[in-house]
Amino acid sequence: MLPYATAAEAEAALGRAMAWAESAWFRYSVSLPDYCLYYHVVPILPLVYVLAPLPLAMYEHGAPAASLKHKLQPRVRLSPAVIFRCFMDTVRRLVPIVGPIQLVSYPAVKMLGIRTGLPLPSAGEAAAQLLVYFLVEDYLSYWIHWLLHTRWAYDKIHHVHHKFTAPMGYAAPYMHWGEALILGAPTVVGPAIVPCHITTFWLWFVSLAIVVIDTHSGFNFPLSPAKLIPFYGGAELHDYHHFVGGQSQSNFSTVFTFCDYLYGTHKSYRYSRGGQANVGTTHRPSSSLDRHIF
Repeated sequence: MLPYATAAEAEAALGRAMAWAESAWFRYSVSLPDYCLYYHVVPILPLVYVLAPLPLAMYEHGAPAASLKHKLQPRVRLSPAVIFRCFMDTVRRLVPIVGPIQLVSYPAVKMLGIRTGLPLPSAGEAAAQLLVYFLVEDYLSYWIHWLLHTRWAYDKIHHVHHKFTAPMGYAAPYMHWGEALILGAPTVVGPAIVPCHITTFWLWFVSLAIVVIDTHSGFNFPLSPAKLIPFYGGAELHDYHHFVGGQSQSNFSTVFTFCDYLYGTHKSYRYSRGGQANVGTTHRPSSSLDRHIF
């Protein structure tokens, strides 16, 4: 809760007039306890995972001929029933575990130094913090993902996520509950190293969710983020990782391509079946569709 009763007190503490965003934040948060501001992430993330994949799902089924040329695995088309079952299975697996953890994690967030007051961070400050968070998360998740492809971890945990060998947006959070807990750890390391404002904290989790959905989208458009953002892996690389499945020894990074290049885990993607040339055309046999009906 802000330690100011009025806007005048807030401006006196700042030593300047509040910007319009700060005035809006003051009006919204002045009477809200800090834990209520943190708990905003509880409804925000499910909304992102529900709404963000929806346009591409509608595009694929509403305009199948047009969407085909952008599909990374054009011979695989998941039915609406399978997509809905994926969504409901994800809800049943993760909500009973992840929801309560989010509700009880507020003390840990306070320990990280996440602030809720004024001033608000500048756009440059928030962007720099988000970049640090993405780099830290990407590095740690690379090694976690690599470990999840060891025989025991894959058979006991990670195979659930790889049930979709031709992924789509709703399959991004489709995973074993244990994997959700493991992969949640790297997301808070960045904020622990570089504490931020609660608004940046919200933006961090929303941005990461959108990235994960994009890498699982199964589409490669002319203006896809991977073509615009340097070193961003995007959907092509991760789609190939899912295509290979449990035997995959490539493309373990979740966001960038640094770690795969540094540790040599990009090679099989580059050389097997001609690498990128095949990803957008024929690297998925049409008979494999049956493997997605569970």
